[in-house]
Amino acid sequence: MAPPQRSGRPAPSGRPRHLARTAAGLAAALTLLSPLGAAEVAAAGQETPAADVEVRVNTQASLGRLSDTARGVNAAVWDSHMNDPEVATLMKAADVGAMRYPGGSYADIYHWETHTAPGGYVAPGTGFDAFMGTVRATGAQPILIANYGSGTPQEAAGWVRYANVTKDYDAKYWEIGNEIYGNGHYGSGWEHDDHADKSPREYARQVRAYAAAMKAVDPTVKIGAVLTAPGNWPDGVVGQGDPGDWNHTVLAEVTDVIDFVSVHWYAGGSDTTADAALSRLARLPGELREVRNQIDRYAGADSARIGIALTEVNTNTGGAMLTARPNGLFAADAFMTALENGVFNVDWWNTHNGADRITTVDGETDYGDMGMLSSGGCTGDVCEPAPNTPFHPYYGMKMTSELGTTGDTLVAAASSAQEVSAHAVHRRDGRLSVLLINKNPDAARTVDLAYAGFTPSAAAPEVSRYARGDSDITDVTGSGGSTSRVTVPPYGMLAVTLAPQPGTGPGASAAGTPGTPRLEAVTDTTARLSWTGASAATRYLVQERDGAHTRLVGEATGTSVTLRNLPPGSTHTVNVLAADASGRLSAPSDPLTFTTGTPSDAPCAVTYHRDTGWGNGFVATVTVRNLSDTPLTGWTVDWDWPTDGQSVSSGWNATFHQTGRHVRVTAQEGAGPLAPDGASTASFGFVGANDGPNPDPTVFRLNGAVCSGG
Repeated sequence: MAPPQRSGRPAPSGRPRHLARTAAGLAAALTLLSPLGAAEVAAAGQETPAADVEVRVNTQASLGRLSDTARGVNAAVWDSHMNDPEVATLMKAADVGAMRYPGGSYADIYHWETHTAPGGYVAPGTGFDAFMGTVRATGAQPILIANYGSGTPQEAAGWVRYANVTKDYDAKYWEIGNEIYGNGHYGSGWEHDDHADKSPREYARQVRAYAAAMKAVDPTVKIGAVLTAPGNWPDGVVGQGDPGDWNHTVLAEVTDVIDFVSVHWYAGGSDTTADAALSRLARLPGELREVRNQIDRYAGADSARIGIALTEVNTNTGGAMLTARPNGLFAADAFMTALENGVFNVDWWNTHNGADRITTVDGETDYGDMGMLSSGGCTGDVCEPAPNTPFHPYYGMKMTSELGTTGDTLVAAASSAQEVSAHAVHRRDGRLSVLLINKNPDAARTVDLAYAGFTPSAAAPEVSRYARGDSDITDVTGSGGSTSRVTVPPYGMLAVTLAPQPGTGPGASAAGTPGTPRLEAVTDTTARLSWTGASAATRYLVQERDGAHTRLVGEATGTSVTLRNLPPGSTHTVNVLAADASGRLSAPSDPLTFTTGTPSDAPCAVTYHRDTGWGNGFVATVTVRNLSDTPLTGWTVDWDWPTDGQSVSSGWNATFHQTGRHVRVTAQEGAGPLAPDGASTASFGFVGANDGPNPDPTVFRLNGAVCSGG
């Protein structure tokens, strides 16, 4: 029986699916030439092109550290090539640190002890011990999915005992089920679930039971609960009898017993072109931020302990452009985007998956295969290359390993051009690596590089390339690279690594790195932060980040500070740097993001309630009270959406107008006054739409005055 041709879940029927210039003393601007060589360009009489993209990198703006499980892949028991020796060799070369097993939705029919999956195909040689052989040969860690759909807490505990007591595999990460929200509770069902009660509340109850049984065997294991990706079905859908949608119901019950959450993200959409998939990545940061917001809401001060793992990612759940070059660009961009936005692990779907629809993309055959490596299968008379031949997504993932490894710091990078993505890592040895991805299939892009917090030496940078004509990541150091300007080939990627000027950067500071700031207290206009001190620090600087720019917002000689005069309902991302006695700055701490509240003594109060949702749309009701001592005749309510994809489609009991993110709601003509002291209310509702996450507005204003509540 052939292996499945799709991801860990089939798509169910009806499923809603300028820059400051660089410091003086930078090397003269030389151009890294794309596929043409220097002699050929000179012979053609061409001059060095002017830069058409500017990229700013700020090493004082930390986005977090690379974990040892940052890059991962999925492995499936129906894949007969899962444990081929070539797999471990290839994954080790790409610095893969995690391998997820036993394979998406198969996890909920798979019994580890008998190595069976009733109703599904299990390939020979894919048992748990064989899988662990590949994991160990790779130098990775397993991420294991306990069978929720047809298993029990006792079966999962037995697996923990075998893995960590009997075999000493030290398997740390354990998910409870795969995509359990796809069990039919919301109408569409693709995930096997034998429980009579398929609600999120029952899943939460079972997660607690699984966690108790598994941690009784090994208290060090990390338990993960399954969440939906905000803005993707069934996010926002409230099932009959449920207190809320899947994420809110589950998190309300399990944050004290889980250690991470598992989210899946596929670009999806009806337009499966490369440009569409690459552009949809712009939604991912907001969706991951909303996952963190939800964890914050229910875990409170314990939120930082709970990690986020993106355990499945790809462009689509089927169709074309899956093995082609643009999906390699997508893979690199997706891995780095997710890691920069708070996840500790990203797992590509899949290692091998199988040929499907055959198309031609960028002059190459695309096999419609969601795997990183060929399985050697055929669609009709068109066959894939030999098993374990890497497809472009493998090289996309491998390209990210050129930036750094465990413990290195992800830092902010911003590009002036949407079609050129920029990602950066500040390494522990002081070097800075920048990844540039040119998503334009027709034109090379010349990029000017500018730096904040980093002074490059005059030495030519190390440069790696993956572009048309390259059969692997190619070292092109010395072919014309500069610290301030490079040219990225069309549909190509460059990784540029620069050495610091001696005596500069965190390595020149005697001060250690401060701890991640903690939010001790927050009001509508203030926030009190504290952090663990650093060795040899004489003072601390608190910086707020906006893209790749930072500004000083607080300074202290101790390990706490109160930030003042913050706007109500505003979101801030800050980190801390330590200065030594000579004023040299340390590396930045990991970041903290927080949102201020609304005033408790406001002259008005607003309640915003999402009544229902369906992934990309929702219905909401807003209730307004006048708490002042005078009546209000005629009123307006204003708010700003947190993300670009949110909008009001239609409404009732008021007049609605939206410009950009800003919404103004005006009382209907003839509406009575709002009585003082909250004696009466005004209520209106609307149908909204969201393309991506759908966070609630953070602040409302009644006739210009900031209201309490939200």
